[in-house]
Amino acid sequence: MDYLPLFCKLENRDCLLVGGGEIAERKARLLLEAGAKLTVNALEFNPQFICWQQQKQLVLIKSEFNEQLLDNKWLVIAATNCQKTNQQVSSAAENRRIFCNVVDSPKDASFIMPSIIDRSPIMVAISSEGHAPVLARLLRKKFEAILPQHIGKLAIYAGYLRNKVKATYRSMTERRRFWEKLFSHDRLAQAIANNNSENVDTLTNELFDDSLDCRGEVVLVGAGPGDPGLLTLKGLQQIQQADIIVYDRLVSKEIMNLTRRDAQRIFVGKHPGFHCVPQEQINQILLEQAQKGLRVVRLKGGDHFIFGRGGEELETLFNANIPFSVVPGITAASGCSVYSGIPLTHRDYAHSVRLITGHLKDGSHLDWRSLAAEKQTLVFYMGLSQAENIKTNLIKHGMDGQTPIAIVEEGTTTKQKVINGLLSELGQLALQARSHSLIIVGPVVALREKLNWFSQN
Repeated sequence: MDYLPLFCKLENRDCLLVGGGEIAERKARLLLEAGAKLTVNALEFNPQFICWQQQKQLVLIKSEFNEQLLDNKWLVIAATNCQKTNQQVSSAAENRRIFCNVVDSPKDASFIMPSIIDRSPIMVAISSEGHAPVLARLLRKKFEAILPQHIGKLAIYAGYLRNKVKATYRSMTERRRFWEKLFSHDRLAQAIANNNSENVDTLTNELFDDSLDCRGEVVLVGAGPGDPGLLTLKGLQQIQQADIIVYDRLVSKEIMNLTRRDAQRIFVGKHPGFHCVPQEQINQILLEQAQKGLRVVRLKGGDHFIFGRGGEELETLFNANIPFSVVPGITAASGCSVYSGIPLTHRDYAHSVRLITGHLKDGSHLDWRSLAAEKQTLVFYMGLSQAENIKTNLIKHGMDGQTPIAIVEEGTTTKQKVINGLLSELGQLALQARSHSLIIVGPVVALREKLNWFSQN
């Protein structure tokens, strides 16, 4: 993060704008809306500046820029069409430790102006850190269309209720749940927008009279195979409402950055052959946190119900009468195969797909003869350590050693690497891959040469 987003209080604070043209006029309008005591310095001024001066909204100084104009200023914007002047303003402000924005020259600026969505007191600022201002403006248009015009009124009303909410509900969890109900109450929002005070009072009293369900709950959320864009909308909503996030090592940093910043994070990651937190302990963590009345999200890479032990976790919660729900995720087999250009089924090559875990509980043995049958695709999860054994058994039970295979490492992410080869080479190829890999076996792998769209690796 090269720039820290801040919202500055400029009301009745002295600010300087250098420039009197069209761009400077736009900046002046923003500063005046923020209540700044504005001084504008330029050799020539657009008519709007003259109008503002006549209305005593700002002070105009018609002259060359000089450093003394920065005396007692909190903030300065250089918006002239002269690069030399803008750099002079920037250097002078830097020497005085005054934040300075230089229009169209982020490298000379100590702060940048974002694209703004104004629903006061709700403000949304969008910035590309100066790299793509047009993109920032396009995103602003999208958010403008999404955010209701009355959302600012709703925020003001929430401020009016804060003391009553604090007096009514003791715990932060109760308060948060009340606010969630209020902000999702469409009829109340519309009544506030219409200034219908009688209806607002009635609906608000109903909210306070309704009992809050303060029991804890657990939501299993599948994070998908790696690409944060593959997280479902419902999954995103759940992780942004969670008090506690219990997550593993396959959940990307980008997805964790989408969680509530004040949510507690509990890492329960596992590595092949090493479980820093045993599954039984994970089950207890979910149970204990929910019993405190908290909203717990168990965030796991892929999908909880496909080799994710989600069923075991839910059994523990069921036995303790803890409410739970599940948001499925895109499983690694689906995500990694698509991002590798490998269709799991194809009417000319594979009529079925088999998902197999490389870890066998209680020494169970796979039906290798069934797995070696034709016209199907095999996907092995956590199978690198068993790659040689997989190769040996499949060939032994009738699969051709020339069958195409692919090992997909860090699938769906920017680090994705795909190792192509033949079944007879699987044991050796597996030595080139890391633990976070998937093995795909079957004729469909040969289609990767035509259908690979994501990566050339």
